[in-house]
Amino acid sequence: MMATFEGTFTDAADLRVAIVVARFNDLVTSKLLSGCFDCLQRHGLDTSSNSKQLDVAWVPGSFELPLVSQALARTRKYDVIITLGAVIRGDTPHFDVVIAEASKGIASVSRETGVPVVFGVLTTDTMQQALERAGIKSNLGWSYALQALEMGSLIKGISVDDQ
Repeated sequence: MMATFEGTFTDAADLRVAIVVARFNDLVTSKLLSGCFDCLQRHGLDTSSNSKQLDVAWVPGSFELPLVSQALARTRKYDVIITLGAVIRGDTPHFDVVIAEASKGIASVSRETGVPVVFGVLTTDTMQQALERAGIKSNLGWSYALQALEMGSLIKGISVDDQ
């Protein structure tokens, strides 16, 4: 018989979530974090300062997101991890190096640990574009949290069904 697996968005009450946030461009990343909190809270996850469901780790920049995500995933305490960063193109190739390594590293953490890691790193040409994606027009932090809810519940559903 064919099995169909899908994640849900209806109830986050049984998920453990970690969010790793880059301080660099924190004008943008703090807005993304607020969008994440809003979505998670509206879907039943406790986002209070004494939450047992949610932890937040701050790192210097997007380049450091994979290492801390990997450390958190290896604890096996989290069903899903969300990474938040903002890499804005400048006049040098630094943008290309940072985003390439951050994206490869974050993808690698998911594959190596089996813990879903949501790629919530904005890559824009200007600060204005980043701010638009972090709340002026819409807040992609909300979308990243929805992806986390879906992936967290999907992986939990597959794990439960496999046993």
